Amino acid sequence: MKVELAGRTSQTTGKAEETPPPSPATAATPSAAEDAPLLPDGGVRRRPGSGRFAQRSGSFRREVGRAAAETFLLTRLTLILLRYLGIGYRWIRQFLALCCYTFLLMPGFIQVVYYYFFSSQVRRSVVYGDEPRNRLDLYIPTSTTRLKPVVAFVTGGAWIIGYKGWGALLGRRLAERGIIVACIDYRNFPQGTIGDMVEDVSQGISFVCNNISSYGGDPNRIYLVGQSAGAHIAACALLNQAIRECGEGDTSSWSVSQIKAYFGISGGYNLLNLVDHFHRRGLYRSIFLSIMEGEKSLQKFSPQVMIKESSARSAVPLLPHIILFHGTSDHSIPPAESQAFVDALQQHGAKADLFLYEGKTHTDLFLQDPLRGGRDKMLEEIASVIHSEDLDKSADHMVVPAARRLVPEFMLKLAGRVSPF
Repeated sequence: MKVELAGRTSQTTGKAEETPPPSPATAATPSAAEDAPLLPDGGVRRRPGSGRFAQRSGSFRREVGRAAAETFLLTRLTLILLRYLGIGYRWIRQFLALCCYTFLLMPGFIQVVYYYFFSSQVRRSVVYGDEPRNRLDLYIPTSTTRLKPVVAFVTGGAWIIGYKGWGALLGRRLAERGIIVACIDYRNFPQGTIGDMVEDVSQGISFVCNNISSYGGDPNRIYLVGQSAGAHIAACALLNQAIRECGEGDTSSWSVSQIKAYFGISGGYNLLNLVDHFHRRGLYRSIFLSIMEGEKSLQKFSPQVMIKESSARSAVPLLPHIILFHGTSDHSIPPAESQAFVDALQQHGAKADLFLYEGKTHTDLFLQDPLRGGRDKMLEEIASVIHSEDLDKSADHMVVPAARRLVPEFMLKLAGRVSPF
């Protein structure tokens, strides 16, 4: 069905610290600093007020330290991108456009960054594997009256600068609708190639499927979402898992049947068609082929091509409902990519739908529209599919007010004009 609607962490030098939720017993235990014997006769002099102040000060210092570490990390991501793409006239022009674009959206970015680092609803860098990038962020709704549906989200970033923090705005908006969001980080190039990225994302999905109930999530209502390069990686992980389940000896700790639906936002699914397109836009052929493990691997990591192979045909019926979103003015990845993937899926018996948004660019659906506030058509569509199985129709998401605007309209329009994407 085709519906027309009008209208990046680089290589780290160490592992991030895991921050699991404290148990009630631990939270209720007095600190050693408050209960240390201070009197000559062995008595205890309690100073609850000063102890709480020290605890708050320590917590604030930790948050500032983490914010500084994240800033350093993002700086390294930018330097790595410039290093591998080369610094010529084209990239100087693109970099200046990116600076202008970022400056115009800065009022919204500041609010999202503050939410990311200081909101009690966000649990950052939960460990899901052994690699330094095997971390995910959790966005927890304020209401905890019942188990919540869950979204496992894979961010974009041209396979080079993908980062779990890019999902903060989406995580915030979906959490407001009563949905837990797990933003999965993964190795980027040159720390890893496409095979490593797909492996990391698959491991992250496995963690969500097997552990989300500890955070108030419903393990029977898990949805997979990917954006741009993340949509490609997530689709590869999903299809690879279905193919493994059709074979023998699969020892994976998650199953395709646990994923209720897959949402792909502005993704590319046939790399054979995109090599020259990316080269013209500055992601040079030699670099792209290095990311994708050589020209011979392009077919292997092209979901649209793979579902036509005899080895994968029996796996297609195992796939969940696939819903793709794309803007008709997307120049980074043409909307024809989503259209061709949906057509191929439908031809081989999969349930697939495409939503095209007239005049929307590569970043409009994921960034500018959520920053605009009000009713976001794409997010509303995702939330309606996720909540369609809710038995309680009086749930919190049914009365969510329109989101608050984070950036003035004239700045959003200017950002759209100078956007390098």
